[in-house]
Amino acid sequence: MTTDKYPLLSQIDDPSDLRELKESELTSLADEARQFLIETVSKTGGHLAANLGTVELSVALHYVYETPHDQLVWDVGHQSYIHKILTGRRDAMSTIRQEGGLAGFPKRSESNYDSFGVGHSSTSISAALGMAIASKQTGSDKRVCAIIGDGAMTAGMAFEALNHAGDLDANLLVILNDNDMSISPNVGGLSNYLARVLSGKVYSGMREGSKKVLSTIPPVWELARRAEEHVKGMVVPGTLFEELGFNYIGPIDGHDLPTLIKTLRNMRKLPGPQFLHIITQKGKGYAPAEDNPCGFHGVSKFDPESGEALSTSGSGPSYTQVFGEWLCDMAKQDPTLIGITPAMREGSGMVQFAEQFPEQYIDVGIAEQHSITLAAGLACEGIKPVVAIYSTFLQRGYDQLIHDVAIQNLPVLFAIDRAGLVGPDGPTHAGMFDLSYLRCIPNMIVMTPTDEDECRQMLYTGYQHKGPAAVRYPRGAGIGAKVNSAMTQLPLGRGIITRQGQRVALLVFGSPLAEASIAAESLDASVANMRFVKPIDDALIAKLAASHDLLVSIEENVVAGGAGSAVHESLTAQGITIPLLQLGLPDKFVDHGDRDALLSACGLDSSAIIRAVERRLEDADCVPQPVRVK
Repeated sequence: MTTDKYPLLSQIDDPSDLRELKESELTSLADEARQFLIETVSKTGGHLAANLGTVELSVALHYVYETPHDQLVWDVGHQSYIHKILTGRRDAMSTIRQEGGLAGFPKRSESNYDSFGVGHSSTSISAALGMAIASKQTGSDKRVCAIIGDGAMTAGMAFEALNHAGDLDANLLVILNDNDMSISPNVGGLSNYLARVLSGKVYSGMREGSKKVLSTIPPVWELARRAEEHVKGMVVPGTLFEELGFNYIGPIDGHDLPTLIKTLRNMRKLPGPQFLHIITQKGKGYAPAEDNPCGFHGVSKFDPESGEALSTSGSGPSYTQVFGEWLCDMAKQDPTLIGITPAMREGSGMVQFAEQFPEQYIDVGIAEQHSITLAAGLACEGIKPVVAIYSTFLQRGYDQLIHDVAIQNLPVLFAIDRAGLVGPDGPTHAGMFDLSYLRCIPNMIVMTPTDEDECRQMLYTGYQHKGPAAVRYPRGAGIGAKVNSAMTQLPLGRGIITRQGQRVALLVFGSPLAEASIAAESLDASVANMRFVKPIDDALIAKLAASHDLLVSIEENVVAGGAGSAVHESLTAQGITIPLLQLGLPDKFVDHGDRDALLSACGLDSSAIIRAVERRLEDADCVPQPVRVK
């Protein structure tokens, strides 16, 4: 970083340096930080549009609050890049989301300014409330602030926390960063003036004093309370939050630093639960992101001058695109199909479907639990719901999956994206556990495609099934297989042998098939594309056990309770004893980095598979022929 290009930002090594600046210098600092953000993310990729919208807010918060003594809890990481830049990580931003570099989300082990680790949305208010309660119990004077985006306010968990916080007297500030929802009136001088007045000492003192006096006269107090609500309700949309027990301030312009700082200073002194509503613009200050905030939400490397993405290698459609195309084709055939997403239209490949079939498309917002029970209700009435959801987001609706779908054996298809490792997004988004948590549920069908065409055929198979079914596929492109336009149902619970070899049989579940096939050539091993984790192909397992010395299960899921465990259970149930090597993801959270490099480190590339098999073959326990238990 050069001092001539970034004269103010280059001086900020931590927030204490920021607080030494004059308030009149902060607008220039924000401009520098915004430009530095664009420059950095253009080289690394990452989340851009939302971070551009929180530049002024990040500056104001660290200027007013005594961080890290005071605690800021950011909701997901889409808002926190400037926070990282201002808290001693400026020069490491070139490593963000790369192996050994900064995480793309707040991470407690990375910095003491990251008070809470996040990745999934709508957790900030709950966590901040816990911190505020702890601060009160320990007699600390620290202040706690939760910064939540408007999208995250669509989740029930956020309102559960608001409902609880409003019933307590903990010193908590919730900032709603409103950059998309239509819940606010025009923002201008009047709104900013009202925010300063309503957060100031005079109004606050009158309000609290009136409470004490009038509360002794219940009828008068109720009249005064309603009058205050009426007055505030005419000029600010805060009635809902006031009813939940918060003192509501706003909405104000989230890019107006003087107003932000004045309001935050006032609100930092106020006791009890406070709610500040700010209006920001996604992509603020960068024309390409302002024009296309969704497209610049998460970006790969791009040209900062034009905003054009730099060319990336890879041929053929991604699994996400395969799903989106199948969904459109299926909807053409079946008008009872309803596609459901919990606020991931772009990420789940549903843009074209939403445009072509708007009456069959439902976005429930960030409400995974609701999306699943909604699908169950639709299925009860003869509708065919397809829930497009990331593997880690499905975890948030696990009870609904069991209680509302599986117990009632309802025909809901789950298209599970981002299964396995997800590279730069790290452990908060890695779909490491879905095979383990899905296969233990009665009535579930669980499928693992090995290429793009198989993904399409499995989606069709699951859609035709009369009960719950799941197709889980990884992030990114497949192997380049030709996708057939025709759709064919696969026989349930049946795998296929793709290579016949000697001694060793590789039983592969899903995406590792390509690397396993390379390893098989070196090992002269048999390869089985198992296709189904549930129901498992018992007959194929028995056949392979009868003709090989070693079985090897391979999956991009944790070994614990995964597909390899299903193979072991099948062998045990059939009374077959044979050495079984289970390869998969380790019993630890895998950090962020390049996806291929992470898979190699986890032992799932061809070289690692060969080494693991050769070591096992050298083991004295690997007898020449399997032993049967009668």
